[in-house]
Amino acid sequence: MDAEEIAAGRARWQARYDAARKRDADFTTLSGMPVEPVYGPPEGVAYPGFDRIGWPGEYPYTRGLYPTGYRGRTWTIRQFAGFGNAQQTNERYKMILGAGGGGLSVAFDMPTLMGRDSDDPQSLGEVGHCGVAIDSAADMEVLFDGIDLAGVTTSMTISGPAVPVFCMYLVAAERQGADLSKLDGTLQTDIFKEYIAQKEWLFDPEPHLRLIGDLMEYCARDIPRYKPLSVSGYHIREAGSTAAQELAYTLADGFGYVELGLSRGLDVNVFAPGLSFFFDSHVDFFEEIAKFRAARRIWARWLRDVYGATSEKALWLRFHTQTAGVSLTAQQPVNNVVRTAVEALAAVLGGTNSLHTNALDETLALPTDESAEIALRTQQVLMEETGVVNVADPLGGSWYVEALTDKIEAEAEEIFARIRQLGGEGPHQIGPMTSGILRGIEDGWFTGHIAESAFVYQQALEKGDKRIVGVNCHTGTIAKDLEILRISHEVELEQRRVLAERKTARDDAAVKAAVQHMVEVSRTGENMIPAMLDAVRAEATLGEICDALRAEWGTYREPARF
Repeated sequence: MDAEEIAAGRARWQARYDAARKRDADFTTLSGMPVEPVYGPPEGVAYPGFDRIGWPGEYPYTRGLYPTGYRGRTWTIRQFAGFGNAQQTNERYKMILGAGGGGLSVAFDMPTLMGRDSDDPQSLGEVGHCGVAIDSAADMEVLFDGIDLAGVTTSMTISGPAVPVFCMYLVAAERQGADLSKLDGTLQTDIFKEYIAQKEWLFDPEPHLRLIGDLMEYCARDIPRYKPLSVSGYHIREAGSTAAQELAYTLADGFGYVELGLSRGLDVNVFAPGLSFFFDSHVDFFEEIAKFRAARRIWARWLRDVYGATSEKALWLRFHTQTAGVSLTAQQPVNNVVRTAVEALAAVLGGTNSLHTNALDETLALPTDESAEIALRTQQVLMEETGVVNVADPLGGSWYVEALTDKIEAEAEEIFARIRQLGGEGPHQIGPMTSGILRGIEDGWFTGHIAESAFVYQQALEKGDKRIVGVNCHTGTIAKDLEILRISHEVELEQRRVLAERKTARDDAAVKAAVQHMVEVSRTGENMIPAMLDAVRAEATLGEICDALRAEWGTYREPARF
């Protein structure tokens, strides 16, 4: 790019920066030295390829979505939390919000993630252990008691039974008197990554995609600020993928959901802004920064050039980041504070829109109040003390970071081409990327490549080529065992007791009629969300709704592979 084009881009950025709202804050170094809001090539100097880097708030968004960077608004501190019953988790949420958290993120227990009630025989011993138990809208009311759902953004990390859980969230908000059309938050809903990595599905892919399409339609029409899909690379990376695989599989899944929306006749400029993303931030500092920058650039180009989006917001890749749980060690767990801080800083320098920092004890148990506070304070130290919020994309133009960004992007593009090839040359019911994803799931293509990457890394660890402090090097320690959070068996007994009481007190005939009507709607082309909401309002439980759909659609069994 020649000097005149670069100067014109700087002028466009300056005009947008001047017109944007900025925080009332001190944008100087610790020593009081003023810093510019963004840096670029010296005036009058050409920079080949600068069109791929650009300016913040301008296509291809390599340097961020907003001209002000974090000077306009810092990232949202969104700590992931949930354990025991709704009352216990409600207390943790109030602690997080009271300590400066900016949004909520709900972790559900395994029965809830699998669409089963707490009194289901398959739930025995699992209630409340890896997240909060939610059986009905009544539990959701308790979960958010005293928390204004119209005034706080809420993320819910659940995919298989995401739609009925979302309906419970809406009913809880209704009962607070909230205007549902104004709700803001994110529902994960990403079923592709379940087949690829996390394995928490209910049905075959097609019924799940039916529900997701209904949800996209419903939110685009009735709750425009709510994001019905958070396309997740986090679980793909935690399963053992490389950074480039995480990026490529995640964005491919996102393209699949774009194709789903288009196949429903939705306007890409209307529904694409409702797609958000969820990435892992691992411990290789510069690789992660490059990954995030490449992600924005790829998404903007594909949405514009492949899927025909024309509005700026449809080209924006907005993402939440969580530090890498798989990087945490049970050995010398206090070292995890350092790992988490480095990973969080990488996410921030990569331009994350919201962030969860893991607690030091999460490799052993759910976080204690103290470790949860340390995790929260980690973000606040970065935000308030380090100066990283003063300059947009401060590593932009670094030879190393730009080379890594280009390399990860190129690897991702090669993977996209292979996925599309998997779908074949024939007609595609939803779209070519979706067909490739479905074939890759069926053939075990994704899981095979992830397993190979995990095996290669494990070999490197065992040979000592890759090193983890406290695990295969620097293993001596004077540290003492941590006190960890333990979930009492009484939590499960009490949850089952309360559930039994609620089932006794409700109108069973109304519940059965509402669930049956929902099943009847599932046999038509009608949107299922209103019928599911009616079932939830009648206090149908999550298990009852999901069991009715399992009876109608069957369940998915992953083929055995060796």
